Amino acid sequence: MPRPTAIKLRRKSRLLEVSFDDGVVFELPFEYLRVYSPSAEVKGHGPGQETLQIGKHEVQIKAVEPVGNYAVRLMFDDGHDTGLYTWAYLHDLGSNRAAKWQNYLDRLKDLNIPYPTPAPVKRPPLR
Repeated sequence: MPRPTAIKLRRKSRLLEVSFDDGVVFELPFEYLRVYSPSAEVKGHGPGQETLQIGKHEVQIKAVEPVGNYAVRLMFDDGHDTGLYTWAYLHDLGSNRAAKWQNYLDRLKDLNIPYPTPAPVKRPPLR
């Protein structure tokens, strides 16, 4: 399995650039990474338990935290930070980006959810 040689957080363009030792470089949009988070919150605990993520087109990654020699944890500005993105998973996300993204758009369309879906409005607490 290829291993990353560099991981760059490009906040302005909202891309995580991952270079692998097999020579490939993937530019992974923050929204794509959030929608396909490997966390139980998103993937569930088994087939059919996935939770469709919507309203993430403006999500930012605040930090990238290494986890051992096998993964990174991405800290998103919507509070999500529980998915561990292994090297194999990041490579898979890069290699299959077009098909995975189309699958996501198709799922939204099937549910009559417009894209981009506006993020929920954060309202101040009632007093």
